[in-house]
Amino acid sequence: MTADIRIRRVYDTPSPDDGVRVLVDRVWPRGVKKADAKLDDWAKDLAPSTGLREWYGHDPAKFSEFRRRYITELDAPEPTKKLGEVEALAARRPVTLLTATRDVEISQAAVLAELLKTGKQRGS
Repeated sequence: MTADIRIRRVYDTPSPDDGVRVLVDRVWPRGVKKADAKLDDWAKDLAPSTGLREWYGHDPAKFSEFRRRYITELDAPEPTKKLGEVEALAARRPVTLLTATRDVEISQAAVLAELLKTGKQRGS
């Protein structure tokens, strides 16, 4: 069975269908009150490094290289551990990965969702 992983913007209204809500940004999103976000977890360890995030700048032309570099970063001990925790949650119930990024399809949340859905961990 494939894990039920969803991606949404943290600015979207929370839904009961979201399941476990996990923010995967390193920086808290502007204008969002912590109580309004209805988060179950803030997985800073899964966020791309500041250097990678700044280099990428959400430029669609850089997404493929961003994805490659980001997956390499996920090989570090802390992200590996946190990814395993999210994977375990997703085996039991839906998980929604949240990001402040405007285009979630070219975000770290999309990369994480792909890894979790396919069961492929780093190095893909």
